[in-house]
Amino acid sequence: MAQERPVFIVSDRTGITAETLGHSLLTQFDGVQFSVSTVPFLNTPDKAHALVGRIQAAYDDTGLKPIVFSTLVDETLRAVVSDANALVVDFFDAFIGPLERELGVTSSHASGKAHGMSTSYTNRIEAMNFALANDDGVTVRHYMNADIILVGVSRSGKTPTSLYLALQYGLYAANYPLTIDDLELGRLPEKLMKHKPKLFGLTIDPARLTQIRTERRPDSSYAAGEQVRFEVRTAEALLASAGIPCVNTTHMSIEEIATTIMHTTGLKRRNY
Repeated sequence: MAQERPVFIVSDRTGITAETLGHSLLTQFDGVQFSVSTVPFLNTPDKAHALVGRIQAAYDDTGLKPIVFSTLVDETLRAVVSDANALVVDFFDAFIGPLERELGVTSSHASGKAHGMSTSYTNRIEAMNFALANDDGVTVRHYMNADIILVGVSRSGKTPTSLYLALQYGLYAANYPLTIDDLELGRLPEKLMKHKPKLFGLTIDPARLTQIRTERRPDSSYAAGEQVRFEVRTAEALLASAGIPCVNTTHMSIEEIATTIMHTTGLKRRNY
């Protein structure tokens, strides 16, 4: 088996930004095996020098030059890490400089801006609380405050998508499961239609939904193929007849579903 290339993802805060960017880049290299270590809260020279030691040890152990993805802001810490025996990909160096030149403004070089206790953080927490309080049709009385209301049959991806929209975009997302009573009604419930501009449908291929439900409730009518096909077919027809935009989630990640919703509806991020 090929030796794994050591990778260090380094940040003076949580490392979420560096992880996202670093993993996105690594996925472009099929056939290359990586051993990834995340090093968050690297905020002192002692920690930086200790990291350089770890990097050197990884090189000595594997014979492969490690890759370091960094979002360190402090110049002193960046200088220490840049001297490591590694390929250092400094995201701030790559992006901040060109932005400063274009904008004609020097950046604050303040750490923690992306994930700190800021107004945007508070907004995202409030959005998360809204999503949890308005999950799975528990209540509809707060729908007037929603930015978007996801509608679909059970297990079509409504809850995780609502939470993702709240956490990543700061949106107030509610979700409503179409029950058998709703489907047999022949039209979307009036309590939903009064908020029609906010509705967005999620659907899923019956075979995949049957698999998901079987894992949750095996040998139940809830997971029966005929029942699932009826629910999906009827839900799609109701959404179409009401003119509600809809996306099939079968082969999509939560990130892709959320991005599709944002693009289709024109909703904007609220957590800046």
